[in-house]
Amino acid sequence: MQGIDRRQFLKVAGLGGLVFASGLARGAETYASGADEFFFVQLSDTHWGFQGAPNPDAAGTLPKAIAAVNALDPQPDFIVFTGDLTHTTDDGAERRRRLTQFKELISGLRTKEIRLMPGEHDASLDNGEAYREFFGPTHYSFAHKGVHFIALDNVSDPAGRIGDEQLAWLAADLAKQPRDSRIVVLTHRPLFPLYPQWDWATKDGEQAIAALMPYQNVTVFYGHIHQEHHFKTAHIEHHAARSLIFPQPAPGSVPKRAPVAWDPAQPYRGLGFRRVEAEPKEYKLTELPVLKA
Repeated sequence: MQGIDRRQFLKVAGLGGLVFASGLARGAETYASGADEFFFVQLSDTHWGFQGAPNPDAAGTLPKAIAAVNALDPQPDFIVFTGDLTHTTDDGAERRRRLTQFKELISGLRTKEIRLMPGEHDASLDNGEAYREFFGPTHYSFAHKGVHFIALDNVSDPAGRIGDEQLAWLAADLAKQPRDSRIVVLTHRPLFPLYPQWDWATKDGEQAIAALMPYQNVTVFYGHIHQEHHFKTAHIEHHAARSLIFPQPAPGSVPKRAPVAWDPAQPYRGLGFRRVEAEPKEYKLTELPVLKA
């Protein structure tokens, strides 16, 4: 990053968060310049509109997270929200009201390049109709400083599938990329079968992974499980982010999935966001809390 050296970054990163280095070899010489280094912020599972236990500050957590991101210096190149922007509701008018409020809240972010994708709470009840009205396509790709980003929609289908049409689009998009490209996939549900009993999987996610497998440098960032989690399928790394509403238990650690109880002695414990620094040969992941201790 320009304006901050590695020692300064490590000092900034030591805000009570974990630093996880993802070792990705740089494929092409086009990434040799330090100007290609950048960082972005990942937020996930804001569930705007949620009320009640286990988060007594459900209406305050997202504004606090926005303030924390706005306090970052330097500011990120861009910000991604990996789904469940709002909390589910059967009322279409209420769904649009929550999407409106969410859009108004994130307009307060200092960084104006914001990338969004839906979660099942935003899109599964109407196949993404309301989400598209507010934010446009549910899947897309873009490039940033030599990295190819792909946002996949594995939630608009209520069965939790990507679907044949989008898989064909993915294959066509990947076909334009050299095999040594740096590729980042952004999605909501995990693409691999983390714990299907809790809906922590994508029905046809293995087809997406198979399409990605020939590419040497692939990293997936997702949400949905409300906790930090790291996994590899062969050389492809998968990193789940914490939520901004309540933590969930570790996969299969309890008989029935239920939100982790609020701890008054450690408010906002398990909640937070992530900064991802793209360096020449790795991605450095830093987990940051909603509020500094």
